[in-house]
Amino acid sequence: MANIAISRIKREFKEVIKSEEIAKSMIKVELVNDNYSQLRGEISGPPDTPYEGGHFVLDIKIPETYPFNPPKVRFLTRIWHPNISSVTGAICLDILKDQWAAAMTLRTVLLSLQALMAAAEPDDPQDAVVARQYKEHPDMFRKTAQHWTNKYASGPRAVPEFDEKVCKLRDMGFEEQTARAALSSCEWNLEKATETLFS
Repeated sequence: MANIAISRIKREFKEVIKSEEIAKSMIKVELVNDNYSQLRGEISGPPDTPYEGGHFVLDIKIPETYPFNPPKVRFLTRIWHPNISSVTGAICLDILKDQWAAAMTLRTVLLSLQALMAAAEPDDPQDAVVARQYKEHPDMFRKTAQHWTNKYASGPRAVPEFDEKVCKLRDMGFEEQTARAALSSCEWNLEKATETLFS
């Protein structure tokens, strides 16, 4: 990693660790294998969102060209959100792409991701299925996001009727994760999800 990237990320890492704002926002960051080119972040779900109470882990890779290019960030914890892929964890956020500026920092990225969780942008989605549900069936979206938060991010609020439907598909021989993804994409319609899985 280039010297400028190493010295910059070391400074930013220390700033994040010492930041009271970051601590209050329930955001953490740590080194992976004592290496400044790979970090692991954790963001707590923002209050008054379906993600509240969940803990979401991030993979953060710092490129050699940092700070002139943004870090590569993805969610390791599965999440149901229009701007985050429910399959890969890839994120659609302008500052991680074409709106990045060298003056931005790791702190900016982490706080922006937490803000994105509270204010989705469904017209610029990473996951079109989730974005459609967000726009057309907002109550179903909230319950689905809450369910995923409970199952994947240790969120406190379970959705028992969704758990029952996942169990029914598991009883048919489908893996739990596959069943949950199919049901989520089919508005929790068991018949539709079953057809999708068998086709």
